Amino acid sequence: MEALKAYVKGPASLQGDSSGVSTALVSVSHSNLKNYSNELRLDLHSTVESLKERLGRQCGTSPSYMLLQLFDGDNHKVCDMAEGFRPVGFYSPHDGYRVHIVDLDPGSVTAGGWLEDVSKVEKFTISDDAYNKRDDTFRKFKEKKLAEGASRSAATAQQEITDDFMADLAASIKVGDRCEIVAGQKRGEVMYVGRVEGLPAGFWIGIQCDEPVGKHDGMVKGKRYFTCPNGHGVMLRPDKLKVGDYPEIDPFEAELDEI
Repeated sequence: MEALKAYVKGPASLQGDSSGVSTALVSVSHSNLKNYSNELRLDLHSTVESLKERLGRQCGTSPSYMLLQLFDGDNHKVCDMAEGFRPVGFYSPHDGYRVHIVDLDPGSVTAGGWLEDVSKVEKFTISDDAYNKRDDTFRKFKEKKLAEGASRSAATAQQEITDDFMADLAASIKVGDRCEIVAGQKRGEVMYVGRVEGLPAGFWIGIQCDEPVGKHDGMVKGKRYFTCPNGHGVMLRPDKLKVGDYPEIDPFEAELDEI
């Protein structure tokens, strides 16, 4: 009866209803997409055809193959919104109603359920032999990177086995130099320059950190290389620190700067 009244009189809002209502908040469902659920505010003055175009951009169904059905809040069918030139309000949708999209295209992208169930999508397959013959695959890229990494590791390992590793950098650092550790920008004083038993070959720099951010008190692997408060000592490679004018930071001065 409500649908018949809508066809004869049109919606109240289009007949100059004093309430001025011109929109309706509805849900949207789809015949082919069981998991498709949307909420849409309808402009009652726009045409059904424009509504189809709007829905088509969201669900993939062509407007020319789309039938819109209107259901009330109790899930009872009100009518088919069959005439595209009609204003949406002609069919008297209300808040809480549902617009159901029926996709009439047998070749629609939404048909068959494959948009929601990827197991129904035909997969591209290729044999291992054919795949291995191609040069533009991820497998070849991965093998190349692994080989490059192994070469770099071997070259680095070859360097590190020499007793003079980083001797050139260590030559510019001397005991008593103030320094700053690159990682974390912690400061301290150089306490030792030389080789360390039990650590990889090459030169190491022993540092007494101004703050307790170290790992020991100057003893490494049971041998003492320098003396400092426990927790202030650290051994680093020469390239992990910078020497220069790095005075000890006054924590109280830093706090005042932040106020």
